[in-house]
Amino acid sequence: MQDISINLGNYRLMVTEAPTMKTRENAQTGELETVTNRAGEVQFVVVLFAKPVAQPGRRPGKGEEIRVNLPADPGEGFDEGSYVELINPVLNTYEMRDDNGRITASGLWFKADGLKPAAPRGLSSAA
Repeated sequence: MQDISINLGNYRLMVTEAPTMKTRENAQTGELETVTNRAGEVQFVVVLFAKPVAQPGRRPGKGEEIRVNLPADPGEGFDEGSYVELINPVLNTYEMRDDNGRITASGLWFKADGLKPAAPRGLSSAA
């Protein structure tokens, strides 16, 4: 399955690495190359710390770092430490198999149409 819609409304998302162009190492040359989509458009990636919002009567979750692929540069204002919301977040899965059909690796990856600023939960914007 691809592009499974997800609701991250019960998580606080904090930027831990500002959005950058997505790159990968060329297996033949060992050099980094920019990742593009099928239309040749440069892709971006942002690293977020996703921490569950505290729920009454429950121990707070620890959270974890996630990488989110973006189809374009989200613009300014998404520096390290800023809180964000994902626009249309989706989850994708993958698996790799050997010549005998056995699964040798599997995982998931996140993708969103973009980012928007979000106030950290539990903090009031009133002064």
